[in-house]
Amino acid sequence: MSTPLLVMPSPGPDLAAGRPRRAWLLALVGLVAVVFVLDIALGPVRIPLRAVVSILGGEVADSPAWAFIVRQIRLPKALTALTVGSGLAVSGLQMQTLFRNPLVGPSALGLTAGAGLGVAVVMLASGNAVGGWAIRALGVGGSWGLVLAATAGAALVMALVLALSARVRDNVVLLIVGLMIASITGAVVSLWQYFSAPEQIQEYLLWTFGSVGGVGGSHLAVLATVVGGGLLVAFASAKPLNALLLGENYARSMGLAVGRSRTLIIGSTSLLAGAITAFCGPIGFVGIAVPHLTRGLLRTTDHRLLLPGTCLVGAALTLGCDCLAQLPGSQTPLPLSVVTSLLGAPVVLWVVLRRPNVRSLFS
Repeated sequence: MSTPLLVMPSPGPDLAAGRPRRAWLLALVGLVAVVFVLDIALGPVRIPLRAVVSILGGEVADSPAWAFIVRQIRLPKALTALTVGSGLAVSGLQMQTLFRNPLVGPSALGLTAGAGLGVAVVMLASGNAVGGWAIRALGVGGSWGLVLAATAGAALVMALVLALSARVRDNVVLLIVGLMIASITGAVVSLWQYFSAPEQIQEYLLWTFGSVGGVGGSHLAVLATVVGGGLLVAFASAKPLNALLLGENYARSMGLAVGRSRTLIIGSTSLLAGAITAFCGPIGFVGIAVPHLTRGLLRTTDHRLLLPGTCLVGAALTLGCDCLAQLPGSQTPLPLSVVTSLLGAPVVLWVVLRRPNVRSLFS
């Protein structure tokens, strides 16, 4: 097995010593609950926090308008942010462990780019009746046409990556293949944009900003179901992930079926990243930054603790970013991907600069 550019830390004695961080996990659950309620309370229309809590508790609201805003608009948005944060963070953790590279995220295999290509086919195809119907009748956030197109694009890339993973045994080579797939699809979308009408480009750019505000009803149910399935597969892969931290040869010596485990991990990541990108657009840096924050917080490499911890930190961070995106007094929320990038990029820079082997590349 070839040596990756950046080597992930191997599991230390805490894997076997079993020093559970239950107190930290319980604190993270409380943090998620607090930020969840805060995310619902914030918005262009001021609603007292007490009223928000009573509405969420099923009590009769002082104002029917408040009840409608909380239950029909802000609650689905907060649930979407919670789902998106958990899914992206766990998919990033899996990719970093599989490729033993701390700078890998959910988009490393080209899934996000594949979803973007599917959306571009719908939005930028001139004279396409489906594209016109999806944009004008249902809008960017609520269009099943866009969701299906993005899912199909991500699924095609996933099928290609899974087929290649059966032939390519080196994870680093597979990572490079994924990055090249992302570059090719990005180039195709850019070329398509160059020859498209300005109004079509505007609609596509709105999708690329990322948003959790347009998912509700049946969309949210489907998203939660798919992400829940991906998370179940990820949690079931905790022991294989621990073994892969020590390298594939060591994992094989422990009796692990490396090929099957890698397929399950890639499939889980594809479900999580593909579905989230399809429904909410590309949301950057959550999958890269959150696993590092969780490792630093829990001080462990045991995925039996890291997976739930990453799930909670990802949910809290995404909910917090959504709160920042709609600060009180602002009538126009910021794009969620912009806020996550502003918070996530410093974490990635910290990871890069604190590693001597990375610093030497720039010296």
